[in-house]
Amino acid sequence: MKSKNKNTWAAKLKRTVSAFLKVDPSRSGECQSCGACCILPVRCLFLIDTEDGKAYCSIYAMRPLNCRKYPRTQKEWITSDNCSFQFSTQPDTR
Repeated sequence: MKSKNKNTWAAKLKRTVSAFLKVDPSRSGECQSCGACCILPVRCLFLIDTEDGKAYCSIYAMRPLNCRKYPRTQKEWITSDNCSFQFSTQPDTR
């Protein structure tokens, strides 16, 4: 599902600005440390790879808002091949 037109500097800027908006309530899941979102559109300087194939952020406690909220919406979610987050068609009303 990765789209080249969504993996650009312009798309990164749009995700950064839209990070001030709410996360889609239909999003579920949690980060599994795959690192896929940390290379959009280039590898983040703060991404550290581990020997077990996972990745972590060396500034996790202070990471930018767009990193905290990715994927904020299904439309912005371009790492679905690796990412463990999911979006349902119906928002969770719990």
